[in-house]
Amino acid sequence: MLNQTYTSDVLVVGGGTGGTAAAIQAARRGAKTILVSEFSWLGGMLTSAGVSVPDGNELEAFQTGLWGAFLQELRQRQPGGLDNSWVSFFSYDPRIGAEIFADWVQELPNLHWISGQVPIEVFRQGDLITGVRFADFAVTAKIILDGTELGDLLALADIPHRWGWELQSEWGEPSAPVTFNSLTQRYPVQAPTYVVIMQDFGEAVAPEIPAAPNYNPSQFTGAWDGYGAETFLNYGRLPGGLFMINWPICGNDYGEGVGRLIESDVSRGEFIQESRWHSQNFAHFIQKQLGVRYGLAEKVFPHASTAFALHPYYRESRRLVGLTTVREQDILPIAKGRVASIFNEAFALGVCGAIAVGNYANDHHYPGVQFPLQPKSIRWGGRWTGTPFTIPYSSLIPAATDGFLVCEKNISVSHIANGATRLQPVVMGIGQVAGMAAAICVELNCQPRDLPVRILQTALLADNRSKALIIPLFNLPPNHSDWRYWQLYYLDNPQAYPVSGDCPDSAFDKALIQESNCFKGIFFRLSQQEYRFTVTAPAAYQGQNWQLVTLRSHIDEQLRAYPHEQLVTLWGRQNHSGNWLLVEHLTEG
Repeated sequence: MLNQTYTSDVLVVGGGTGGTAAAIQAARRGAKTILVSEFSWLGGMLTSAGVSVPDGNELEAFQTGLWGAFLQELRQRQPGGLDNSWVSFFSYDPRIGAEIFADWVQELPNLHWISGQVPIEVFRQGDLITGVRFADFAVTAKIILDGTELGDLLALADIPHRWGWELQSEWGEPSAPVTFNSLTQRYPVQAPTYVVIMQDFGEAVAPEIPAAPNYNPSQFTGAWDGYGAETFLNYGRLPGGLFMINWPICGNDYGEGVGRLIESDVSRGEFIQESRWHSQNFAHFIQKQLGVRYGLAEKVFPHASTAFALHPYYRESRRLVGLTTVREQDILPIAKGRVASIFNEAFALGVCGAIAVGNYANDHHYPGVQFPLQPKSIRWGGRWTGTPFTIPYSSLIPAATDGFLVCEKNISVSHIANGATRLQPVVMGIGQVAGMAAAICVELNCQPRDLPVRILQTALLADNRSKALIIPLFNLPPNHSDWRYWQLYYLDNPQAYPVSGDCPDSAFDKALIQESNCFKGIFFRLSQQEYRFTVTAPAAYQGQNWQLVTLRSHIDEQLRAYPHEQLVTLWGRQNHSGNWLLVEHLTEG
């Protein structure tokens, strides 16, 4: 028996990265919103799945929207800053991330959050989705969003969706297989990882990590070969002597029978248990190999096994069959360019359907298998980054179902392209878009497919709390006075979008970042986009060598122009795990 039925403007099911962003944005826009989550933490990949060392959208110009606001909050709340690991520029305690999302939700009186619930049934009238039933209540809403980790509403509502690989014959994707093979059969989707947080107990002896069922040390042999133990641990170093263990090389990715995730609740539970055991065994192996100072972290996650995330880090889910599908070609650099083409729907009418931006390299995880993909990485700011690409609004809309949007990894995307669209900042941007679109649809009393994309784009660019990037431009940070002008210009003139990704005549805000420290020394150019700095002052650092990297476009230009062995003064932040200085300001002499 249902105890209660709630009525709302917008219902978001799933409190992951995209679902949380969607609910916050819809409520901030003014819609009466209900968010129903399975777990007691909001934020998904960024918090409850333990991936608090996120990848992508790291450049200053791409730190916009709710993603940029999240980073700003982390900088203010995380003691010691975010420069802790070498795999990411942002490394934080997941408890602080969860606290930020909870605070954002708490401040919105028109957002009702219910945790500890999963969807059981979807209500529909013909092609219109009208509500969702949970264990002891139901919710009806004008617009319903699927923010679940595995696209569960797609299945419950019988909305057409994909799971697994597409062949090259489907869309002509260069990296797609020509025929189904042993790889596509063994790993229908990318392998998840059950993140575990380890802790350095220093001089103390950490509690012994027991082996879990199916322990086989040969699975992990060679995990940090070529890196060394310290570099391996620093990959996901967190503040406070913690380490995020999310390691793909002979590590804790787990994909055995991954198809069980969508077969039944029982089979999903079996897979999750096995993946957690696998991570426990990897932690056991690490302790045996690297010493008893390393143990399971204490009091991180809010359940009995406090070192283990609340759920696996899912890299792929069911994927919507939408009005548009993002393919590999849509995320790869255009000829002689540093950017992907922007989506031009109804190009004859000059309509650009872009609504969100990503830039991560296309990254697939299949344990024990090297799967070649078309390259989309570029050198920028002294380090590798990825070709920027855009997500079209139409990839969030079902081909033939109304009252419904997706807002997670479950957008309409190919299996190949999912390797780049699945990253945390992209999904957060997708969630913000879906929440904004849902709220505007309520205001205009229209269906998502009938919402003019320009209305949505304008709202995202003008949002008074977290304005969001739509057109990726390396040299146009969001605090630039002409930021909105150039965003609208390229939306109106998509054919003029520069292959370089740089807009013309952009003058930068070169304000010094407050946490920066001053260093003097000698600049060395090792190769194109590879720089070393030998410190001459202050005396405490004299003779030290650091790699120079930056997230700021005008610093990137300066580094590319500086002559070899130039004497320079710079302001920046040290990252000991990456042995780099993150440069914020730079002058000669």
